[in-house]
Amino acid sequence: MPQNRFYNEFDLQEWGSARKSDYRSPFQIDRDRIIHAHAFRKLQSKTQVFLSGEYDFYRTRLTHSMEVAQIGRSICHYLLSRGAPLSDDFFIDDALVEASCLAHDMGHPPFGHSGERTLQEQMKRRGGFEGNAQTLHLLCETMYQNETGVRGIQPTRALLDGVLKYKKLYTEFATPPVSHFIYAGQEPVRDWVFGGAAIPGALLRDTALNDFKSVECQIMDWADDAAYSLNDIVDGVRAGFLTIERIESWAAGEAIGAAEQQHMDSLFDAIRADRLENTFAKKIGIFIQACRLKARDNFMAAKTNRYRYELVVDAAALSEAVFFKKMANDIIFESPQLAQLEYKARVIIMALYNAIWENYAERNERVIRILPVNVSRLIAAEKTQDGKARRICDYISGQTDGMIVRTYRQLFDAEFGSFRDLS
Repeated sequence: MPQNRFYNEFDLQEWGSARKSDYRSPFQIDRDRIIHAHAFRKLQSKTQVFLSGEYDFYRTRLTHSMEVAQIGRSICHYLLSRGAPLSDDFFIDDALVEASCLAHDMGHPPFGHSGERTLQEQMKRRGGFEGNAQTLHLLCETMYQNETGVRGIQPTRALLDGVLKYKKLYTEFATPPVSHFIYAGQEPVRDWVFGGAAIPGALLRDTALNDFKSVECQIMDWADDAAYSLNDIVDGVRAGFLTIERIESWAAGEAIGAAEQQHMDSLFDAIRADRLENTFAKKIGIFIQACRLKARDNFMAAKTNRYRYELVVDAAALSEAVFFKKMANDIIFESPQLAQLEYKARVIIMALYNAIWENYAERNERVIRILPVNVSRLIAAEKTQDGKARRICDYISGQTDGMIVRTYRQLFDAEFGSFRDLS
């Protein structure tokens, strides 16, 4: 296979010490290290929409990430099939996009967005918490954790840029944001991703920098949107949250145009004919074929082809994704059942965070070591309160739904657990 001219040495450079090369490309190594990582396997028991273990057929963070990766790869193949500007020796690497897609949710905590909001509330005055920033933190710093410490996977520059949906620092906002930021301590990573190039002032205004993405990140982002805007609908119907009656009642209060009515009619037909998966699988194909490349000019375009091109998605597909996301949000995510999950997440996460903080950050007398030895050592090694808070946050966000519930019960339920269960 001819060498791929789309990428250069700048794209392939690795964060940290250089990795040993073998028969795989650098991007294949990125992908393989993610797939075989403990943090990736934990996604099988982390909430996507419904609480992990609640139903047998719904999506978890793991199956969602696999679907996003499949869509991302397919977009790469489709764009190459369209021809210019791509060719057999000048193309977007599907292993790189696959790695970006597989990694994109690894930093998310248990209980989905409910858990993310709760951790952000806890960390608001100590640097914030954000799922995408936590993914970057894992890849660069903490993916491999053991008794001796932590380290990342030495990712390529292109992979780090591929997962960087947001590039604006927490401290660059006038007031602390709720989401869509990276941690202040990740500024060196951002500088390295840009190769030390000065960021134009225009990009630092408002949220413009968050919209400045590599083409692989744009593909990952659209693949993510395509997957959850459509698949959340399928899961919602199968779980009984989305019925024709509920959707019609919701639509009565919305400004429904001809295109939106067509989307609803297609959904209703699929529900009545029990062809939901088939109908929405075809929509995935339409979303993939809604993509094309467009040349662009910016301060990074001379360094890498990843910024010489941008992904353009047809307006009709974008509009349909927005419509289904709003439907899922209003009917499923705003439902009493999901509100109960959010309340449960707040109670569990806040109780655990406060218990750990009390024992490891505030105690002047004997610490009650309620955490695994390696986690206790990492917290103790931090010299600042903010550093200790970040390590506590790392521990909690690394739990699965089941793990964090068991830990909570071991600490707060007097009738749960025995000495053999305690770790």
